[in-house]
Amino acid sequence: MQARPGTGPRRPFRGRGERKPRFIPRRKVCTFCTVKDAVIDYKDAVRLRRFLSDSGKIERRYKTGTCARHQRALATAISRARLLALLPYTAAHIRRIAGVSPAAAPPPPATPATPPAAAVPPAPAATPQPASA
Repeated sequence: MQARPGTGPRRPFRGRGERKPRFIPRRKVCTFCTVKDAVIDYKDAVRLRRFLSDSGKIERRYKTGTCARHQRALATAISRARLLALLPYTAAHIRRIAGVSPAAAPPPPATPATPPAAAVPPAPAATPQPASA
């Protein structure tokens, strides 16, 4: 009898004593609960940026480890910081802030401070006016 197409060789059965230990992730702890003097402030853009993804979205609780109470406060603070343009709304704004915007125009060429001497027309000579008495 032929094997079904797309199926490879079968793995040998592991006995009861040969199981791999299951990976148990370490539970994340809310940073705002552990550090009591840490305050969620909308003006602290550096701290709030840690809780934004690369695309500018607010990271989920299971990724950051914040508790529900502080996650709500974080969302409010990030929204206020976005309104005041302290934090970006989208990834395009992040690129623009970092200075790697693909649509950014190259800087204008440097112009000399004074034009060359040949381009400046000579000034007319001043003729003395006759004195009227």
